[in-house]
Amino acid sequence: MQKILRILIIVAMLITAYLLILAWRDDYAGKPATTAPVATQTSSSADVPSAQMTGDVPSVSAGAPADQQTANLISVDTDRYEIKINPVGGDIVYAALKQHNATKDSNTPFVLLENDATRTYVAQSGLMGRDGIDTSQGRAVYTSPRTSYQLNPSAGSLQVPLVYQKDGVTITKTYTFNAGQYPINLSYNINNTSANAWQGQMYAQLKRDNSKDPGLDDKGMLGMATYLGGAWGTPDDPYNKLKFSNFGDGLNVKSKDGWVAIVQHYFVSAWTPSNSFEADFFTRTTGNEHFIGYNSPVINVDAGKQITLNSTLYAGPKIQSEMAPVAEGLNKTVDYGLLWPISKVLFAILDGIHKFIGNWGWSIVVLTLIIKIALFWLSNKSYVSMAKMRAIAPKLQALKDKHGDDRMAMSQEMMQLYRDEKVNPMAGCLPILIQMPIFLGLYWMLVESVELRHAPWIGWITDLSAMDPWFILPIFMGVTMYVQQLLNPQPTDPMQAKMMKILPLVFAIFMLWFPAGLVLYWTVNNLFSMIHQHLVNKRVAREMQAKQA
Repeated sequence: MQKILRILIIVAMLITAYLLILAWRDDYAGKPATTAPVATQTSSSADVPSAQMTGDVPSVSAGAPADQQTANLISVDTDRYEIKINPVGGDIVYAALKQHNATKDSNTPFVLLENDATRTYVAQSGLMGRDGIDTSQGRAVYTSPRTSYQLNPSAGSLQVPLVYQKDGVTITKTYTFNAGQYPINLSYNINNTSANAWQGQMYAQLKRDNSKDPGLDDKGMLGMATYLGGAWGTPDDPYNKLKFSNFGDGLNVKSKDGWVAIVQHYFVSAWTPSNSFEADFFTRTTGNEHFIGYNSPVINVDAGKQITLNSTLYAGPKIQSEMAPVAEGLNKTVDYGLLWPISKVLFAILDGIHKFIGNWGWSIVVLTLIIKIALFWLSNKSYVSMAKMRAIAPKLQALKDKHGDDRMAMSQEMMQLYRDEKVNPMAGCLPILIQMPIFLGLYWMLVESVELRHAPWIGWITDLSAMDPWFILPIFMGVTMYVQQLLNPQPTDPMQAKMMKILPLVFAIFMLWFPAGLVLYWTVNNLFSMIHQHLVNKRVAREMQAKQA
């Protein structure tokens, strides 16, 4: 029992240290400088020191300046998006996700991309190079047949064309939105009707400032553990994270089927180049703005010819089934950490249960039961050992009274008693050791899975991914933990007995800020364990009585 107590204390200390590290990082580690970008409807341009571009256009040799003017934004409305496109550059400067509310109690959609006085986060693309229409002096100003587009569900898709014409070259930049889908298709058609060959490169990038992750506004204390930064992947190297602080070091990667992204809690935006060319991935930082994107190889369009370049933008929730077809490894932005194999299996089972039950909370209850059944054999051996320890507790107390302070003699007789009674005192540690990886894997699964964001259970639990607002579940969990202790053999040492009584309170306090779904799992697990242990205690007691008779 002393070893079990030590393990419980070590677990409590580790959780405490983990929470303190998170709190320190939130308060002191690398807080970004406060920025206040000016709201504008025009794309910014920056100077080009020597050959390195530091603004909205990647590093290229500057060509002739493109026309630039203030223009009205183009609105796009689909079943999944509210989109605004800036005709200057043709960038997506606003994207609200209609199927995800900003907060649990709001009816406004979650805004992923925006460019205003509080935050800069946009998806940009263009044509650069010798004859490129996007340069350090300005961006191309497109025209469009309409300023407002709406997807007709019966049509299945919606195309938003943007046209730029100059010197006999017509550039048609087209966004295609598909009903029921987050991936946005982008195409550049370069139609060269001039007498000269056209040369340039396509680029696509994400630009973001140092503003905080808006997805954490209603997540409480432990929301700060999630990742905000860049990521990229290729078929040979599917998932890599890159902190904003490392963007200035650059990224020297070439890929034909890769992706670049900015990742935040629950949501991601990512560009994937066409597999028709090998793209160069890049990152850079300019002031308080961070860029991650790709450049195509140099494209040549002979006079009288045309060419079409394609790319895909994913800007939405981190739903693995929807990201996986976009690019290999993009679904790994649902980052479960070191215990990802456990988290992935748990989510697959939980998702399967949810398809039948329709409620994530009750799905967690069923998942807990499945885990208990899967671990029944080990748990049963552990409970039998603890029941035998409980039965021989009077004999252990007698040995303590007999030997007093002679710990050596007492330990020798205790070990002999364990052998005679076929009791393994360490067997009681098994449930704790086995449950901790599952517990941590479930924690990261609940933290990272957008499917559980704002998912209700019953009554006051309206968001399983957030803390219990009334602390009812953590308190009840502490009660179940205390009752479960009463079913276990009690320590013979008075100090250890007091520590064991305090532990349920300590764990209940820890659980106050954990996601309600995780506390629900632990509470239901305690209830199932109590029933199991009670039945085992009764059976072992009968066997011990029969043996003595």
